[in-house]
Amino acid sequence: MTNSHILELYEGLRDEAGRLAFSQPAAFVYNPLRYAWDGFAQYLAKCPARARVVFVGMNPGPWGMAQTGVPFGEVGAVKNFLGIHEIRIVPPENVHPSYPVRGLECGRSEVSGRRLWGLFRERFGSSGEFFREHVVLNYCPLLFLSQSEDGRARNLTPDKLTKEDRVKLFGVCDSCLRGVVESFGAEYVVGVGAFAEGRAITALDGLGVRVSRILHPSPASPASNHDWSGKVSQQLTDKGVWQ
Repeated sequence: MTNSHILELYEGLRDEAGRLAFSQPAAFVYNPLRYAWDGFAQYLAKCPARARVVFVGMNPGPWGMAQTGVPFGEVGAVKNFLGIHEIRIVPPENVHPSYPVRGLECGRSEVSGRRLWGLFRERFGSSGEFFREHVVLNYCPLLFLSQSEDGRARNLTPDKLTKEDRVKLFGVCDSCLRGVVESFGAEYVVGVGAFAEGRAITALDGLGVRVSRILHPSPASPASNHDWSGKVSQQLTDKGVWQ
């Protein structure tokens, strides 16, 4: 079971990030650490107190962590691989109708989460084996949506926020990531994609942790749509993360 200090760090991140105000293009902001804290707490309870490898994603996906509170929390993976079958959800009041929060009742599948947890299932067989040395987290706890003039919403990644909003958000997230990685005693931090790697390099400067990245599993990346798991397994082997 993960240590209480990490839980406290994420409680702080939840509250500090939740107090921030964001300007356009961020029209909607979801904080799953607030409304789906139960799912995140159940996930953390499965994590080890010490972890050799920390995988870090960018921020919640609309059909993953935004639904379940679990990093890369695609519903099928949460139920069938992580073994979390009930999550108390209190949906946020300000949601776009195209992106409702339904928790484990969500009928959409997040491809990135399905691919990432699917890779770990293929390699380790069970979540218990994976959690012997590994954890998966997100750098930023918030989901952002932009909205066009016709009312349509789109996922907005943190790097697309205004400079002012990025500065205040990244300061909070950097501090949490550094504290979490120190607490886990990680040897490797692996960014899931270039953004997460870049933020980890900045946040963890001076800790002596080896930071690298893997190909992001999003279908928006053409390279990810053919043998993603094979490519990433080779990346992790080449970097010494996996044998």
